[in-house]
Amino acid sequence: MGKSQDLYIKAKKIIPGGTQLLSKRPEQFLPEYWPAYHKKAKGCKVWDLDDNEYIDTSYMGIGANTIGYADDDIDNAVKNVINDGSMTTLNPYEEVELAEKLLQLHPWAEMSRFTRTGGEAMMVSVRIARAATGRDIVLFCGYHGWHDWYIAANLSSDSALDGQLLPGLKPAGVPRHLRDTVFPFCFNKKDEFQSLLLKYKDKIAAVVMESIRNIEPEEGFWELIQTKTKENGIPLILDEITAGWRLNLGGAHLLYSIEPDIAVFAKGMSNGYPMAAIIGKKKYMDAAQDSFISSTYWTERIGPTAALATIQKMEKFKVQDHLTKIGKMIQEGWNTIAKNVGLSIHVGSIYPLSHFDFKDKEPLVLKTLFTQEMLDRGFLATNSFYCSFAHTEDIIQQYLRTVEEVFRLIKKSIDENSSSKLLKGPVCQSGFKRLN
Repeated sequence: MGKSQDLYIKAKKIIPGGTQLLSKRPEQFLPEYWPAYHKKAKGCKVWDLDDNEYIDTSYMGIGANTIGYADDDIDNAVKNVINDGSMTTLNPYEEVELAEKLLQLHPWAEMSRFTRTGGEAMMVSVRIARAATGRDIVLFCGYHGWHDWYIAANLSSDSALDGQLLPGLKPAGVPRHLRDTVFPFCFNKKDEFQSLLLKYKDKIAAVVMESIRNIEPEEGFWELIQTKTKENGIPLILDEITAGWRLNLGGAHLLYSIEPDIAVFAKGMSNGYPMAAIIGKKKYMDAAQDSFISSTYWTERIGPTAALATIQKMEKFKVQDHLTKIGKMIQEGWNTIAKNVGLSIHVGSIYPLSHFDFKDKEPLVLKTLFTQEMLDRGFLATNSFYCSFAHTEDIIQQYLRTVEEVFRLIKKSIDENSSSKLLKGPVCQSGFKRLN
């Protein structure tokens, strides 16, 4: 216990939920002991309010810092525009450069719009699709943010988002008239998609999906999605907020021969600085002029400057190759160590966004114990590892040696039926659920 933990106790009294982001709540990691706040960060290291130093082998800014914390090249580019004035009555010329760069990387696209967060960018993409088609209903697969258009799925059934987001999520505050405007289907489930398409096809404004996440697409799945959306004049929107910029330079859909009508980027595109982009075909993007989509802080210079500097560094150092290499080391390491110590786990997801689950009757107890023991050994860790360019092979070897030590402890606790007894505090809460 220290200053970070004490401050979080205070925060929960004056900030609903304690934090601004569900994924950063200490209860998701190690209740009562997770260092909720940081004083400094550099590379893949983080210092809490008591100056304790940790190696971040968890989420790296919830996937935002693909290069690493406080990167000199990106931060210096940002500092220059701060010194020259980030916000004025005029527009930042950097947004034109960024638009050109995104369209160069994605030849199918013709126009770009920008926001500063992924959630609002998804909201804008759906607004554009509805404006362009004159229709209301959206079919979706996976997690796409917190806004009304998405959470409205649970107005029709309080279990509609189970598996997509969080089981039993209440749509409190979402207008009731949005009921039956959005419907989910499961990744690779062709029959579910076609059933919804048949039922609502003349009313569907968009199909919203991630190109890839945890599960590889089955043969013919994407061909069906693309064929049916084109046949029915339905814009296909790809959410590249998480997968984009990790497997390749740009959207992961480029690797799967998917041609969407609109694609959305955020997170890793600007290495921790707020920036998001919506790119798409002109026949749909032009509809943004028919709908009021406008915000003051979408016109500041820091976001596009950081994005340009981040993309430039990705190109120069082949960052995506590094993320894949490191992620493969991690996944193979988890599997090998678990097998050697006799621990049963399931490893999955794409290499840069690696994840494992304990195959046990009390998986959350073991996840909490893993986080607790790794934290005691100087690592911010959970059962996910988001790779960054700052994670070197030496750091990964150090991490895996520590994982082996902790896995052995966990296996012994299972054998002795003492796992829960080793916890210093409560069991962690379950996090997001995803279908792809």
